[in-house]
Amino acid sequence: MKNRMMFAACVSALTMASASAQSPVVQPLAARVASEFSSQQQRQEGFVRVSSNISYFVPGPTDDGEAAQKLRDRARRQIYETAARECGVLMETLAATCRMENINSNLNVSRPYGNSGQQEGFTINGSMTYQITLK
Repeated sequence: MKNRMMFAACVSALTMASASAQSPVVQPLAARVASEFSSQQQRQEGFVRVSSNISYFVPGPTDDGEAAQKLRDRARRQIYETAARECGVLMETLAATCRMENINSNLNVSRPYGNSGQQEGFTINGSMTYQITLK
């Protein structure tokens, strides 16, 4: 019972502190979202957003050694080279203009467990986003 009263007092104090810390000029969330959405729509009129994802496995050492570092660098470089070529592919097929907006790469270590037969190496994932105008 004593713990419940202490908990209720703490929650009450935190609620009052956070309420007093809020600025009265903060715009309500719904209005902020509507404002951002409408301005974003105007900026992107006439454009199409294209996303592309790639994932593959690179076998090799995963320790902290020089060979493993070179392997990680090579894997990321392949993602970036793929991203650089993607505008060319888009312009050959459906785009009149192309601009890369975003690129992400994620490298995960894969190590064998016991006698699983799994190969040691890295799984590399990449995602790219482009803004294009159609031909």
